[in-house]
Amino acid sequence: MSRDTRHRSPLGAGDAALRFRIAGQALGEARALNREEHWPVLVEGKRDKLALTALGFTGPIEVLNRGWPLERLIAYLYESYGPRRSSDGGPALSILMDWDRTGGRLQNELRRRMEGMDIKISEDLRKVLMKALKPETRVVESLRSMAHELGPFVDEYDEVSH
Repeated sequence: MSRDTRHRSPLGAGDAALRFRIAGQALGEARALNREEHWPVLVEGKRDKLALTALGFTGPIEVLNRGWPLERLIAYLYESYGPRRSSDGGPALSILMDWDRTGGRLQNELRRRMEGMDIKISEDLRKVLMKALKPETRVVESLRSMAHELGPFVDEYDEVSH
């Protein structure tokens, strides 16, 4: 049995390399929007923000856990970013809660409340990361320790050098 080693990734062959590529593409596309369109990503806490920063996010990263009631946070997000992305009418922000049980509850509650205020949101990044990285992690903050492996894939889909 011969093995094709031309496209070998630092993650080795097979499933992990493909899953990290998929996650990297989603992160790269989100990072480009975050930087170029000042498109905010809403995460649970400071460690999640640090993880995205480690992956090269330089645009707005908003933190849910800041001691505010949800109503105040949602009002702040609405006032700061509006109900739609100004450039193309797309989602005003991306919501990226952990993909564990607590994160799922938060995601659902935020979606429900923001849609109630007619704020268009994106959950695409979370959906992709949930599927692609579930074997390795269920929390956003772990992306920081995975930045070395994910970084080249993220950079491939967002070609700005850092």
